[in-house]
Amino acid sequence: MSASPKSPKSNPFIRSTSNSDLSPSTLFANTAVRPQTAEEMYGAPENFLEIEVTNPITHSSGRSKYTTYDIHLSTNIPAFKLKNSVVRRRYSDFEVFRDILERESSRVNVPALPGKVFTNRFTDEVIQTRREGLERFVQIVAGHPLLQTGSKVLCAFLQDPSWDRTQWI
Repeated sequence: MSASPKSPKSNPFIRSTSNSDLSPSTLFANTAVRPQTAEEMYGAPENFLEIEVTNPITHSSGRSKYTTYDIHLSTNIPAFKLKNSVVRRRYSDFEVFRDILERESSRVNVPALPGKVFTNRFTDEVIQTRREGLERFVQIVAGHPLLQTGSKVLCAFLQDPSWDRTQWI
């Protein structure tokens, strides 16, 4: 006696592709619906991390020029010592920070920084493009759970105004 193959609808492991099964009443039939409380709608999220890189300022020192950026951080994640902070860093600080992260965290693929620019590097467009790239970099790095809990340099770089890269080299 051979068993006849089950139809797709009777097999619980095969999903039906008919549109009739995708109606809201079918999709949410077993979902308990309750209104959100005011705290859930308007309160602070459980964990939040907001980072912006802003206010580029180009400095002249003798014959050399460089640009610094503010890093604004706002969070309630316990790994960070301060809930709100602003520090100023230059591109070469980001390079040292990235190198330290790579040495410190071999299990984490640390993203690349925006590339070095050798000509017209102090034009508004180049500075803005670099600012956006640095912002993406710190958002990715600071949001990584392994770096939040395992990196010694992360909080110092993002929150300590007197951060000295020579202490980490």
